Amino acid sequence: MAPSSNASTSPPRSYTPNGIAKSPPKGPPPRAPVPLDSKTFRGQSKLPKLPVPPLEETCQRYLRALEGLQDEEEHAATKAAVEEFLSEHDEATGKGGEGKKLQSQLLDWAKTHDSYIEDFWYESYLSHSESVVLSLNPFFVLENDPNPTRGAQLPRAASLIIASLGFIHDLREGILEPDNIRGKIPLDMDQYTRLFGTARIPTERGCKMQVNSESRHIVVLRRGQFYWFPVLDMDNKPLLTEREVIRNLQAIVHDADGLKPAEAAYQSIGVLTTENRKTWSKLRTVLKTTTQNNRSSLQLVDSALFVVCLDDWAEEEEFAKSYPSHSCSPNDNQRKDGSNSESRKLAEICANFLCGTYDLDGGVQVGTCMNRWYDKLQIIVTGSGSAGINFEHSGVDGHTVLRFAADVYTQGLMLLAKSINPSAPTLFKAELSPLAKSAKGRRLSTTSPSRNQHVDLDTTPKKLLWDLTPEIRVGIRFAETRLSDLICQNDCQALEFSGYGKNFITSHGFSPDAFVQMAFQAAYFGLYGRIECTYEPAMTKAYLHGRTEAIRTVQKESVDFTKLYYSEATASQKVDALRKACERHVKLTKDCSQGFGQDRHLYALYCLLRRDPSASMPRIFTDPGWALLNASVLSTSNCGNPALRLFGFGPVVADGYGIGYIIKEDGLSVCAASKHLQTRRFLQTLETYLRDMQKLLVHLHRSANERPAPFVDHTGVLRDSKTGRPINGWGEPAKDSDSDEDEMLIPGYSFFDSGDVALLGQRRRTPWADVGKVLHIAEY
Repeated sequence: MAPSSNASTSPPRSYTPNGIAKSPPKGPPPRAPVPLDSKTFRGQSKLPKLPVPPLEETCQRYLRALEGLQDEEEHAATKAAVEEFLSEHDEATGKGGEGKKLQSQLLDWAKTHDSYIEDFWYESYLSHSESVVLSLNPFFVLENDPNPTRGAQLPRAASLIIASLGFIHDLREGILEPDNIRGKIPLDMDQYTRLFGTARIPTERGCKMQVNSESRHIVVLRRGQFYWFPVLDMDNKPLLTEREVIRNLQAIVHDADGLKPAEAAYQSIGVLTTENRKTWSKLRTVLKTTTQNNRSSLQLVDSALFVVCLDDWAEEEEFAKSYPSHSCSPNDNQRKDGSNSESRKLAEICANFLCGTYDLDGGVQVGTCMNRWYDKLQIIVTGSGSAGINFEHSGVDGHTVLRFAADVYTQGLMLLAKSINPSAPTLFKAELSPLAKSAKGRRLSTTSPSRNQHVDLDTTPKKLLWDLTPEIRVGIRFAETRLSDLICQNDCQALEFSGYGKNFITSHGFSPDAFVQMAFQAAYFGLYGRIECTYEPAMTKAYLHGRTEAIRTVQKESVDFTKLYYSEATASQKVDALRKACERHVKLTKDCSQGFGQDRHLYALYCLLRRDPSASMPRIFTDPGWALLNASVLSTSNCGNPALRLFGFGPVVADGYGIGYIIKEDGLSVCAASKHLQTRRFLQTLETYLRDMQKLLVHLHRSANERPAPFVDHTGVLRDSKTGRPINGWGEPAKDSDSDEDEMLIPGYSFFDSGDVALLGQRRRTPWADVGKVLHIAEY
């Protein structure tokens, strides 16, 4: 089953002109060959192409997206630039006509491509030259394993590995259930061909994506050391049982933990993937050309199905070490910033999965930031058994990785059921390979029974031993110090709000996603007194090779609501304004999901323009409005699924927030990241808004459904006006611990009890084979 469409998307990117590669698109992204007539991919041929919207409509949406962000003078200038872009060419002035010319070129381009935006979008990600850490790679934190016997690190890791192999088997064999929306609308499955065996490879002119469709091994990291072992046969069936995987992992942990801190850091070559992409490209070339051993080792890492990171960090142990006085109560150990022990623990969990931990031992970096390889899909398991995913984002969006994560978690639930009832089904169809050591009636031949190809049955883990030149050693050192600076400059915080969730929101007639989006805008305004560009991606996978479209959530209606909320308006006026803002957001989301936004269309036109070096830049792309809309100060994304506990990513502008959120039945999980901003305070302001809005809605609901006044009968008994029944304790004053008339009537007003909301809203932000050493596996 596919995740919900609102849970679809992945962290957004800003794509300002400076971030575009000067070279033209290099063609469609690579993808693994798939059985197109199979159950999984059969629907691909029936999917419609993403439509190229009429230019006039796109420009109108563009103006509306900027209306709430600009003053009258700025908006008039942007409107003039748009009108010039849409106008006919004037021979006398040489102006106008660019829009229609580019639109004609784009329509021709779309005829020969599966998606008019795909090549440009793919190139925009791969042309990113800065570090992918805290910039491109998002993360998921899974809920705890439902089986208590898999709560420890190695059983949890082994369970996730085996479940992932089951997913890969079903995907490659074409028997994985295709994605859909509510069982009716089929979704594009193309991104799954770039989920496994994929690597982002840095080059001098940007990155390229490499996909190995024949990959059958995994790489495991522990304390920055690299290990590998085969996991699939040629029929994509697992070569190991869960117990055998645990034994391999035990051997890896035993080997890596025998190293001294300085020795482990000295060899932690994965930290090079956190470097500036050009720097990493140069160091990678040196590494690859030094010895054949290095070249083979890199090929093994690049072609692996995925990377498993076994962290020697456990949040409970580290938290107890950092905060020895904390107690079990989440309200204990309150700090001046308002954080408590539980919120700080959540923050450390998020930081570990986003960028790794920072921890010095005698001046040596021993944090988990050294135990990563960011150019691939990573499954991360902490010392306490917490698990999550950090993924390279160029070829896949959040919806695709979310489906993988949800299925892997679901397999754990079904295996738990099967341990109780052996006849219970499992999610995946992969059976243990007949070539596996523990297979019943195992074949002694090393030839695959169905494909007649040689299979190496040796699944013993091997350690990759790198030949490090002085240049590489220096590169590792300064990549680490640069990464350590990045970690220190960023703040990642989380909020697990349990006051209410989807059920309460929908009971009052609101869209949950729209309701939460308005909460982000209100919280930001409550903290900073201004309204900034906010981004939320909408999934367009109902179209062939669909990715995302940008929902620009700041609209006139949302601005009206935000300012009205922080005013002396009545409760009903505030709720009416919220309802209008949410209705507008729902309409906007629907339009964007159908390909009718403005960002992708205008971006494709811009990219076509850049292909012609002699073309002059139309004023629409030099007008400040273009840069304003592409600077997402609030970059948000909704990835809701019961398998996830937390989800997040870094900010996309220096003075912004990256906000990942999960709307649950009776709660809301939010992870916010920023650089040197008041992240914890922002989440506290958000929580205050959510609680105040709940009081306001409950108050209005009670007022609208107030019972008629009771009456006193001839005997002096107070009776209910509808039923006539006596009301007990009628002489006592009514008690309502949840009601506070002053709070409910003007929530939020206390923020600005002596200010002018109109003036505050005008404030602006400040600019700114066989490779490696064989390990000994103990018999357990």
